[in-house]
Amino acid sequence: MAEPIALIDCNNFYVSCERLFDPRLRGKPIVILSNNDGCAISRSDEAKVLGIKMGEPAHFFRDKVREHGIRMFSSNYTLYGDISRRVASTIADFSPVTEIYSIDETFVDLSGFGGRMLDHAAEMRACVRQNVGIPTCVGIGPTKTLAKFGNFIAKKNPMFGGVCDMMDAVIVDLCMRRSDVSDVWGVGRQTTAKLRAVGISTVAQLRDMPMPLARQLGTVVLERTVAELQGNRCIDIQDVEPQRKGMAVTRSAGTPMTTLAVLQQAITAHATRAAEKLRRHGLVAAHVTTFFHTNPHNGTPKNSASRTARLSPPSNATFALVQAALSSAAKGWKGDPSGNGFAYTKAGVILDDLIAEELAPNDLFGFEQEKSGKLSAALDAVNDRWGKKTVVLASEGFQRGFETKADMRSPRYTTRATDLPLARAR
Repeated sequence: MAEPIALIDCNNFYVSCERLFDPRLRGKPIVILSNNDGCAISRSDEAKVLGIKMGEPAHFFRDKVREHGIRMFSSNYTLYGDISRRVASTIADFSPVTEIYSIDETFVDLSGFGGRMLDHAAEMRACVRQNVGIPTCVGIGPTKTLAKFGNFIAKKNPMFGGVCDMMDAVIVDLCMRRSDVSDVWGVGRQTTAKLRAVGISTVAQLRDMPMPLARQLGTVVLERTVAELQGNRCIDIQDVEPQRKGMAVTRSAGTPMTTLAVLQQAITAHATRAAEKLRRHGLVAAHVTTFFHTNPHNGTPKNSASRTARLSPPSNATFALVQAALSSAAKGWKGDPSGNGFAYTKAGVILDDLIAEELAPNDLFGFEQEKSGKLSAALDAVNDRWGKKTVVLASEGFQRGFETKADMRSPRYTTRATDLPLARAR
């Protein structure tokens, strides 16, 4: 059997981050809302008991909010991202090989720990709780899929004490027989429906299904899932992050954008952010696509536009990306620039054909390229030193009516000096 892999997952991560700085929230029903305070993206256990569903629009459960005193928060991604980095840093001390899978999940190679494996996993949980304050659960298995399934079981069953060992064949068989097939990582609604149609409703039945049938119902993806449930490792830990092939920055507008000027402010902000992300990852982009569209669900006139511009040479300079994105936005705009009857509610930029900065071809006359690079570095330095948006391009403006609505966002406790929590002695 393969060496053990652990998946450590933060419990109700966004909710746990909010409770970290306000202990009064513990035991209370809490819902974290998506951009523009649209729908539920994280719920405390207490909110789940009240029937709040993942992805449910906020206006659907307003009555429950009033009746049960549910606390709602706008998503605070700056805070969540910083807490995630602290969790990952703590986990990295427990194994030389880890893979950050998502903002709240990390795979950990537990090869060589032998009989100390469960104690090591329990210590890892305790250390994250002590150092960062975030509760976690751990699933352990010979494959990523079994580790993920073990984590699911550990969260649902307090009897495991937060650590479920899927290296134990008895535990594996017991849990698989009692779990629905939809509880498996990567088995979505459509695949679940196909499996039920052929009489497969439990994880154990999925594990034992013939490989040819798995490929027939769900291509090689489902076949790989079945193999991993059987203990055959098909997906290795990636301790080195693979190079990105594309990148996107998109936002829903807090207020509909009805003029080209406002749209260009939003596009400037998104392209600026995209350029910052490129530089942070040491990449340049060869193509930038700019898009914007109306809300297809609110009964207003429907319209959308998308234009792609080529960057020659490939670049990560803020000025080059913004110029290309603004030109595309102007070409995609229909009607009078001062207003054309359309209320655009979402816009963004998508970067494609990314390559490492050191491998990018240079322009024969590279003075402007070098100048733009130095200006971008200076922009980063000022904003890193004095805070985001201290210096912006003029085309971004200062009113920023396009910004995402976040009326209930908590302070950015760990990344902004003015938001530091205060302790008062009595």
